[in-house]
Amino acid sequence: MDLLNTLVDKGLRRELPTRAEALAVLATSDDDLLEVVAAAGKVRRQWFGRRVKLNYLVNLKSGLCPEDCSYCSQRLGSKADILKYTWLKPDEASKAAAAGVAGGAKRVCLVASGRGPTDRDVDRVSQTIEAIKEQNEGVEVCACLGLLSDGQAERLRSAGADAYNHNLNTSEGTYGDITTTHTYADRVDTVQKAHAAGLSACSGLIAGMGESDEDLVDVVFALRELDPDSVPVNFLIPFEGTPLAEEWNLTPQRALRILAMVRFVCPDVEVRLAGGREVHLRTLQPLALHLANSIFLGDYLTSEGQAGHADLEMIADAGFEVEGADTTTLPEHRGNAPAGGCGSHGGGGCEPCGDAAPETPETASATSARPDLVAVRRRGAGTDLAPNA
Repeated sequence: MDLLNTLVDKGLRRELPTRAEALAVLATSDDDLLEVVAAAGKVRRQWFGRRVKLNYLVNLKSGLCPEDCSYCSQRLGSKADILKYTWLKPDEASKAAAAGVAGGAKRVCLVASGRGPTDRDVDRVSQTIEAIKEQNEGVEVCACLGLLSDGQAERLRSAGADAYNHNLNTSEGTYGDITTTHTYADRVDTVQKAHAAGLSACSGLIAGMGESDEDLVDVVFALRELDPDSVPVNFLIPFEGTPLAEEWNLTPQRALRILAMVRFVCPDVEVRLAGGREVHLRTLQPLALHLANSIFLGDYLTSEGQAGHADLEMIADAGFEVEGADTTTLPEHRGNAPAGGCGSHGGGGCEPCGDAAPETPETASATSARPDLVAVRRRGAGTDLAPNA
């Protein structure tokens, strides 16, 4: 297929595809799926070999969020039956993190619900970071605390944080449809604050919220422009008790096409297979390893994931290997990339949109609803039960 040959060549050169090419990937048929995966897999292997980085989530504070993000089980007004608890103490969080590190995780992601941290919250998280670093030599720590105020990113970095996560989630044009208590620009500002403070920026998206293919391409191109080191690709977990509980728009095949598009647009960036992979990819998860070079190990914030040992078996059975702590994740040239440009020959710009026919949620063959696959987390952080790692 000429399209795929072109995209592979561009990916190996770190050149930005056109919007028409990105849309065309999403519009490919299920009959062409393995060709699409194989093509994007060539780009993935060029920059990351067969390594898979493991990440582990620790939910420092669960539920009771004042923001109204429609996709979130912790949102204002959520009726989802999730765990609710206030801040974990530093030793509790460090103990939870140690379970993930023991399971093979190279990075620990510290997450707290809320609009953004107060200065006292930053102090609390800083103590947690220090405790984790003291007990787990060489581990990376990423904080995800919401919108940052001036100076907070610098304080987190001084405490030992390596990265900061704040996802764009969806396109600027549709952002107001899923959240009204803050703006898309607020999210962009926080990613830029993390960059400016010298933290490794982590920012991604959520697919499956009823967005069009144009929306997906818009957000991925916006991420390319922001130049994060990590791009988590989440698939909506339709929690009962949230406004998007009835949104079941993804098939495993469509989820793979979305991952392939992200890899072509962000060829040399850590693409992380994140929340919802078990729900929407199901038995096709191993194919996603040919596209993403990073996954979360075990459970998520408020939902249970695949068992940690099953993740490790899946990686080995698919012919991949867990990335070691002494291995640098990103290609060497990424360390010298100018902000906003990805270090690519194509810069941060993009071509005008072409005539590729998008596969919208109305025309895509949506999967049957599978609420039985949405399991609320009842173990790990905030409970007396051992975590899944």
